[in-house]
Amino acid sequence: MSQALPTNAIPRVPGTRPPFLVEIWIVLAAFLQCLGWLLSWFHQLNAAAYAIALGIGAGFLWWRRSYFDLGHVRFRRFRRIFPRCFLALALLATLGGILHAPGNYDGLAYRIPRVLRWLAQDQWHWIHTSFHRLNVRATGWEWLAAPMLALAHSYRWLFLINALSYCLMPGLVFSVFTRLGVRPLVAWHWMWLMPAGLCFLLQAGSIANDAIGAIYALAAVDFALRARQSRKISDLWLSALSAALLSSSKTVNLPLLLPWLIAILPVLGLMRKQIMATAAVMIFTAGASLLPMAILNQKYCGDWTALSAEQASPPRGGPLLFIPINAVALSVQNLAPPIFPMANAWNAAIEKRLPKPLTNRLEGNFERPTAFFTLGQMEIEEGAGLGLGISVLLFLSFGFALVSKKIPLPRLPDPQVGLYRACLLLAPWGALLFFMDKCTVGDQSRLVAAYYPLLIPALLRSPLQSRFVRSRWWRITALAAFALGLLPLIGSPPRPLWPALTVLKKLDAAHSSNGLLRRANDVYSVYAGRWDGFAPVRAELPAGLRVLGMVTWDDPEASLWLPIGSRRIEHIMPGDQLADLKKKGVEYVLVNPVILTQHFSQSLEEWETSMRAQPVKTIPLTLRAHSGTTDWFLVRLPKDGS
Repeated sequence: MSQALPTNAIPRVPGTRPPFLVEIWIVLAAFLQCLGWLLSWFHQLNAAAYAIALGIGAGFLWWRRSYFDLGHVRFRRFRRIFPRCFLALALLATLGGILHAPGNYDGLAYRIPRVLRWLAQDQWHWIHTSFHRLNVRATGWEWLAAPMLALAHSYRWLFLINALSYCLMPGLVFSVFTRLGVRPLVAWHWMWLMPAGLCFLLQAGSIANDAIGAIYALAAVDFALRARQSRKISDLWLSALSAALLSSSKTVNLPLLLPWLIAILPVLGLMRKQIMATAAVMIFTAGASLLPMAILNQKYCGDWTALSAEQASPPRGGPLLFIPINAVALSVQNLAPPIFPMANAWNAAIEKRLPKPLTNRLEGNFERPTAFFTLGQMEIEEGAGLGLGISVLLFLSFGFALVSKKIPLPRLPDPQVGLYRACLLLAPWGALLFFMDKCTVGDQSRLVAAYYPLLIPALLRSPLQSRFVRSRWWRITALAAFALGLLPLIGSPPRPLWPALTVLKKLDAAHSSNGLLRRANDVYSVYAGRWDGFAPVRAELPAGLRVLGMVTWDDPEASLWLPIGSRRIEHIMPGDQLADLKKKGVEYVLVNPVILTQHFSQSLEEWETSMRAQPVKTIPLTLRAHSGTTDWFLVRLPKDGS
């Protein structure tokens, strides 16, 4: 184990040849973004239009197939242990997506439902709802999902969006790391380790939309640096498209445009070569970016960021509060053990020991996962960052290099090259500082998933890193990091790769005196049925019902649309009158009484009286493990809407 690779197998710095799979992915993703907006413009957002457009697109790719280097896939690399570890993790993550239906809460609560509403009306539209996320969030993932929902009438296979993009990460990591000055041998090892970060691994079989931004961020910088070397305008175009996709994937990724701008700046002169073609590509790029959604937010909210709709009150604090607290929260979340049975004791101890003045400031500015540095009993996709294994390996690699007295100063033959590269290495850290200065929500370690690959090269520049990756201690720690990724991957509540419910049932976990067993039973049971959490409601609906009203806020309503195309869901807002609902064809309404109290300031009885509604059925639902079972009420409105 003393040698990571034989001398004659040390990888070389990549040349100017673009990675064809990344090219195809970026072009396809940008095409689908623009196609969604274009079809909406013509009120043709439907399966037939998608089938025609995708057929034309496939024909164009076949016509231009000679442009892509389709024979460059090498499988020999998987003979070594690090690639094999990555391959095993990728296959297991994909297997989880194949075996289990999507269980990501946000995906089921607003990302899938918003697409289904657009498809129901053949266009994007501002949705009548109090649940602002259905309207204001970036649409990058949604436009990738729209053709699959339109053509397959199912969200069962939407995990393939993440699974396919996950497989592109190793090559992009190696290319970007080496171009930023990381030695090829070091970059080769980290290209396989980076995807073992839990935020990437746990989302590879999921419908979450955080990790996919890392592919766009890497591609944006990679193509920009390739263009600097190749002087090809096509690399500049692909870099711009990747940056556009980065912005449209999540608004929180916008600060990462800073390193891209630095990377692209030296090659902007290439645009003079083909001005007209570049102008056309820039229009295409604008359509694939956050710009359309920002314009719509400005129109409907008066604020392109939509923060006015997202936040009830502005945070009270500055960089001296937000940056340190978010830095501590990020560190705690990334260093959390993958399995942490003592999480409740940790959470109670932290909350007890925080000074009262600080507690008041934290509660007034941050969500609870940040306010009290709260941890869960298992790393799951909704909160995972790089994870303990990768974080510790990075800390040891950078720390040992930092304290060593034998680090030779890097020689920079061209001072301008050295300054340019230094700016590129530091820009992602500046972007992270900006994020931490503004962030008030919890689970930062997941939200900054796209940041990690661009942050790490600055930590691996030391020449000693080449010595470390050949050493026994480093390789044992790296293999342990791979192994630590297996634990939450196999035990993942949304996609367990062990017979969780069968085992827990045999142990009678639901009635066990052991609190951990009871908690495990609740969590796995809820996640197993979350993809179709409203199935008991559908069973009570009249046959052929085309429209269902709903009093809700942040509930996983996607299953109410099943089978897709059979009905549509109309949200009811405070102030809606009976006549308004009848105009929309609403006869039955599913009511969450908690939402009536919180958002309507009415009891169920008061609302039923105002709507002249008749109770039909009380339906208990368990949609969140921590909330337990809640009674929902199906009511019928009078036929006369006057």
